[in-house]
Order: sequence, then C-alpha cells, then structure tokens
Amino acid sequence: MLFQIAWKNIWRNKTRSLLVMGSVAIGLWVGAFMMAYAFGMIDQRLQDAVKNEISHFQMHHPEFERDNEVKYFLQEGSQMLREIQADDRVQAATGRVVINGMVSSANSSTGGKFIGIMPESEDAVTGLKDKLTQGNYLDNETRNKVIIGEKLADKLKVRLRSKIVLTFQDSTGNILAGAFRIIGLYKTYNSLYDETNIFVRGADIGRLVNLPGEFHEIAALVHEPETLDTIVHELNTKYPQAKTEDWKEIAPEISLMIESFDQYMVIFLIIILLALSFGIINTMLMAVLERVREIGMLMAIGMNKIKLFVMISLETICLVIAAAPIGMLLGYFTVQYLGETGMDLSAVYDEGYAAYGFKSFIYPKLEDIYYIRITIMVIVTALLASIYPAITAIRLDPLKAIRKI
Repeated sequence: MLFQIAWKNIWRNKTRSLLVMGSVAIGLWVGAFMMAYAFGMIDQRLQDAVKNEISHFQMHHPEFERDNEVKYFLQEGSQMLREIQADDRVQAATGRVVINGMVSSANSSTGGKFIGIMPESEDAVTGLKDKLTQGNYLDNETRNKVIIGEKLADKLKVRLRSKIVLTFQDSTGNILAGAFRIIGLYKTYNSLYDETNIFVRGADIGRLVNLPGEFHEIAALVHEPETLDTIVHELNTKYPQAKTEDWKEIAPEISLMIESFDQYMVIFLIIILLALSFGIINTMLMAVLERVREIGMLMAIGMNKIKLFVMISLETICLVIAAAPIGMLLGYFTVQYLGETGMDLSAVYDEGYAAYGFKSFIYPKLEDIYYIRITIMVIVTALLASIYPAITAIRLDPLKAIRKI
C-alpha cells in the first residue's frame, strides 16, 4: 500500500519528477561512459606498451639495468635466445644491443638510446616495419644504416639519406663515434619514444663496441599472458646468470596506474552520485514542504511516524530506481557501440595524448562487474538521499501543519 501511494505521489508533479529522473539517468550515462573511456585508454596503453616497447618479458645481465653499461651483456645470449624461441608458449623473441649515447647532425645534437636489432625477429616482436612512414626497413645486407623517429628527425633537422653521428662508449669504456645514414623514419603513438629510440643493425653496433654476436637484452611475447608468471619463474631458475622480468617489473608505473585506476573510478562515480544526491534531496524537500497540510492530516488521522518515514523514503527511492535503468542502458549501449567503432580524437588530442604515450583513437570498454557496482552505489545513494526529507516530514507538528495555509 505504501509503495502504491509513494508511486502515485511522484507523478503529482510530473515535470519536476521527470527532470529529477532525467538528471539521474544522464548522470549515470555520463558516469558509465567516462569510466569506459578511461579504462579503454588504460587498456590500450598497456597493450601498446607491451607490443611496441617492453614486450611481455625481458632478460638482462643483473647489473645492466642499474648502470646500462655496455660491458654488462648476457653470457651465452645467443643460446638463451634460441631456446626461448623454441618454447611453444613464446610467440616471438629477439635479441638487442642497447647503448645510451649522443646523436648528432650538422644542425643539432641530443641524447638517445641506440638499439641494435635483429631485423626479422625485431619486427616479429614489435612490428617495427609497419611503423615506418618513410624509407625502408633494415635488412641483413646493408651496413651502417639507421631508422629514427619523425620527432627526432625534426629535432635534428634531418631527413631520409641524411647522415648522423652516434657517440657512445665501447665495452672497455673508450669513447667511440660512428657515422650512420638514415634509411627510414618511423612514428608511434608515443612521441617521447620516437624522440629517443634509434634502431640500427645489431651486427653494426656490436662490432663497434667489441661485442660481436652478443646481446644486452632479450625481449619476448607470449601466446597466453596467463602463462607469463610461470615462464618468468622458469627462466630465472634456468638462467641464474640473467635477470628475467615481466612487464610489471619493467614498467612499474603502468602496473601502478592499472591497479590504482579502479579506485580512481569509484571516487569519480561517488562524486557524480554525490552531486545528484543534492538535487534529489532538494526536490524531495520541496515536495514535502508543498504537502505540509496533507502530511499533517495523515498524522492526525493515525499514520505513525515510521509509516510516514517509509512513504517519503519510498518516493525518493522510486524516483532514483525508475531513472537508473534508463541511464545504465544508455551507458551500456553507448559503450558497446563505441567499443566496436572506436572514437577518433586525433583532430583535438593527437599531440597531447602522444606526449603521455596514449593513442588518440580510443575504444571504450567496461566490464560487467562495474555495472553491478554502479547499481549498488545508486541504491545506496537513493537510500541516503531519502533520509533528510523523510526526517523533515516526521518532525512536523500535526496541528500546526493542518492550520498552515
């Protein structure tokens, strides 16, 4: 009975009730979409970082990551690489020579990371060939050629077939310089990566630093991410002379961002629901004050305060519960549609997102568990928002309320 009375009371002022329901539905729609948008960005950042930068796991000399010194190469690296490539769980693996130094042109100079690659296996791991925007990919025949990012080319004021000089230390600490000609330009979603990473043949740079056929780094992708922990543990046990790390250890900032993002999104949604709750409280308080005489009459003829409290609370809850499914459905279908088609924001955010390593083409995604969480939070919000208007109603003096004109 109280539910029926509460439902009828909602529609006594249809315009006001529809406005409140509309604000709740739109708030939930926007909240669900923004969560999906943010999770889509984070998911793409992880996938792109794994595919283009850090791979699923990497192997180094235990001392290499501390100082990045050339002398800390992987003992028996070639044998280790062959065994890893033969593992059925591994999708692709490659070896690299990694050196930090200075890159110079006739116009400018800057710091850079020189990566000596095995062209075929590197392309299998990172897809570097597909990122070329100009020129050709490295092969096993040409010597002293280099691929650099478009950002770095702009900074150095060079172009295809320009010559640049790489300066670095060899394995004994001597300063060396090598002249390389630009054979290709590449571009990724990450402008900082493009500005610092320079790719040459491993054989060319390995010869210069007196490490022919050796690697500083082995990077690999696995078929099933669920097997990653097992593989890393096995490699650390099998090769104690090397240190094997998964992507979480290599890029802890990405791991932290993913782990903490769930909390950020809950806080974000709480802020939206808190803003909506003030509007709901204000609306219901107005409804109570407009019906002072009616409420006084109900109390005078015997309705106790508990039933009155429940009736006013039900009116508030019904408003929210009626609007919530609309907002949730709008959010769900919006996320599903844009999750398939994607959102191209390159016209507005291309450079800004690239500076932080994010793509400007986003595929929103939201797991089902978050719709359940949103539903629970909406119900809690409705319950909390109903308390103050209901308390205001039961505090009325019946005699004074009836006399109120």
